[in-house]
Amino acid sequence: MNIDISRITRTFGAFRALDDVSLNIGDGELVALLGPSGSGKTTLLRIIAGLETTDADCKGSVSFNEVDVTNKAVGKRGVGFVFQHYALFRHMTVFENIAFPLRVRPRSTRPSGTEISRRVQELLDLVQLGGLAKRFPAQLSGGQRQRIALARALAVEPQVLLLDEPFGALDAQVRKELRTWLRRLHDEIHVTSVLVTHDQEEALEVADRVVVMNKGRIEQAGSPEEVFHQPATKFVMEFLGQVNVFHGRVAAGKASLGNLTVEYPAWPHEEERAATFYMRPHELDIRKHPSDGASLAARVTRVNPAGSSARIGLQTADGVDLLVELTLDRYRDLDIKRGDDVFVYASQTRVFVPDYEVDYAI
Repeated sequence: MNIDISRITRTFGAFRALDDVSLNIGDGELVALLGPSGSGKTTLLRIIAGLETTDADCKGSVSFNEVDVTNKAVGKRGVGFVFQHYALFRHMTVFENIAFPLRVRPRSTRPSGTEISRRVQELLDLVQLGGLAKRFPAQLSGGQRQRIALARALAVEPQVLLLDEPFGALDAQVRKELRTWLRRLHDEIHVTSVLVTHDQEEALEVADRVVVMNKGRIEQAGSPEEVFHQPATKFVMEFLGQVNVFHGRVAAGKASLGNLTVEYPAWPHEEERAATFYMRPHELDIRKHPSDGASLAARVTRVNPAGSSARIGLQTADGVDLLVELTLDRYRDLDIKRGDDVFVYASQTRVFVPDYEVDYAI
């Protein structure tokens, strides 16, 4: 199932939730809509589902396999929907919760009791909960309830699966386990899926493609690798992962930040302009003595080697705080401590000039 969203606008009073949004989702693709609260991601998901309408004067459309479904009722779109808070019937067993959407079908399309039983057991095996058919939702963990909610959404064999913050109510460890499981499940069933999340790690780990949204617009759409390593805007750079931010200048093909100067051919003009420098913590290195290449002088303010990497806090001579992540081996080799004066080197610096496209400087 291919989904084509063309020029969709939706306002609520004075608030514009979606502003001329267009997006194509390929057949069998798992796309994550990622952004902060109020960015429009859930509104877009609900419009795809048919749970929300576009503005009355909106000329845009939503199409499934080139068939316009903009004004089609929810029940006629072939969509499965998974909510954050499970929405399971507490008085029904796991079996009956999954069977429910099959039992309420019109008589002409309703499967037989034998077929329903076969389908429910098939789905329970698919979500790896085959022995829990007779239990009630209150007897399940949060992760198990969410798997049952997903099985129920798949019961009607939807052409599109929509997930609205499905793991948002779970603790961090369960979320991590379930998103790995969801990725494996998607590879097995290969149904076109759209996942709404504000969890960056979740989106980058699970999705084939990530759509970063902000203030009702799409800032960037691309593979997890593209949006993280090649951010198209300052918002994407700042929203995805930790980042060190500095303010410098560009002129005559060079970007300058204190004593650090890098090539910046995107601005060849002699006129000097303000620029913002971004450096991710894992793209920085620390040396005790200056060597070849541009560097920033800094003083170590804190050291935290607990975890899979060492996190080093520093402060530059002009009072700017920065964070560096080092491998534990590199940290031990350096043998640095709080109060040491060191030099910070960047393997990659991203430079943004206001009203100008992002470019790279190595």
